[in-house]
Amino acid sequence: MAVLLLGAGLFLRYSLADRLEDGVEESLRTRSDEVAALVARTGGDSLGDIGPLRVSDADEGFAQLLDPAGRVLDASSPLLDAPLLEGDARARARVVFVDATVPGADGRSRLLGRAVTTGGGERIVVVGASLESRDEAVAGLVPLLLVLGPVALLLASALGYAVAAAALAPVEALRAGAADVSGTSTGARLAVPAARDELRDLGETLNAMLERIDGALQRERDFVADAGHELRTPVAILKAEIDLALTGERTPDELREALVSAGEEIARLARLSDDLLALARAEDGATTLFREAVDARDLLDAVARRFGSRAAAAGRGIEVVAPEALSVHVDRARFEDALGNLVDNALRHGAGPVRLEAARRGDGCEISVDDRGPGFDPAFAAGAFERFTRPDGGRSGGGAGLGLAIVRATARMHGGDARIEASADGGRVVVHLP
Repeated sequence: MAVLLLGAGLFLRYSLADRLEDGVEESLRTRSDEVAALVARTGGDSLGDIGPLRVSDADEGFAQLLDPAGRVLDASSPLLDAPLLEGDARARARVVFVDATVPGADGRSRLLGRAVTTGGGERIVVVGASLESRDEAVAGLVPLLLVLGPVALLLASALGYAVAAAALAPVEALRAGAADVSGTSTGARLAVPAARDELRDLGETLNAMLERIDGALQRERDFVADAGHELRTPVAILKAEIDLALTGERTPDELREALVSAGEEIARLARLSDDLLALARAEDGATTLFREAVDARDLLDAVARRFGSRAAAAGRGIEVVAPEALSVHVDRARFEDALGNLVDNALRHGAGPVRLEAARRGDGCEISVDDRGPGFDPAFAAGAFERFTRPDGGRSGGGAGLGLAIVRATARMHGGDARIEASADGGRVVVHLP
């Protein structure tokens, strides 16, 4: 602002000086025309009745008549007995402006010389005016600017500070609100400015981020609570079996039964921990996928062989239906595990043969698993892919309720999704891949 005011002051000073000089020169041109007309009427020997009062006051306006040799033929003031224009200036006197010091005039004077043709020959008419008033006006502007400039600078600084403070007040409010948000608090939101501007958009974006963080915190709490609940049951059974084995005298058969039961609970703990780890990595995006083009029929055949002996032991079969030359771009190991969860559920809770089917759907591929069991209860189907969700809602039984959650997480890792559809035999799970 100081630089701007200094530039404005300099511009004003020199602009005023130029305007005043232009005014003086315009006045001299008018006087020159008047004097030239009078000289022409007198034949070129005198200024006629131009007297000081006809042109201007004696100290501000004056005139002089010269011949080409530089002799003074007439002047409006007795003090002007010497030629005002030197030889070079006279030679150029068509219309020429010269600054000089004139006897009887205060300060500098601006002269205008011009050649005039009269009956007595060529004459040079010189008119002039003092520049004292112009110089006084310009000189008087400088101290005024030196006083008003700092005042304007202070006012502009105060106004700029007030405007900046008002503009940054919403930012400070957002900062203070963000400082009050703790890592464990939920529901905390930032005060959004009333104005519809970028700061309001920023506040709304931050509040949306806080809402997502709250959702993630809540899901994390639910996950920890559910995992703790699921882990408590096998740990409690395992401890009870060990305590029972250590109580009194136990026969070898009883100890063997206790060890078998403990082994089953340890296996259950291992499966649960593996499922929890796989699900956490999938949902956090921390798992690296090793994708490759896999033939769909080959993929389904591998899953069918994996569960073939178990299905045969239960008196059930596994059917594979897939068109020729249909491939999917997946991490084979992880996708086989996801499909294995679906087949495991079908063998555990369904009936009849398990059907694995792959088909083209639009710009993608769909792989479905179904059987001839009772299907999915509508109340369960709505949240079937949530963690620790089971049809009976209980906390005991054959599974932890993580299988479908792992299937959906795996499908989303591959850019697809999973859903439950009604079928003629009850219901099926469909995995869509792009």
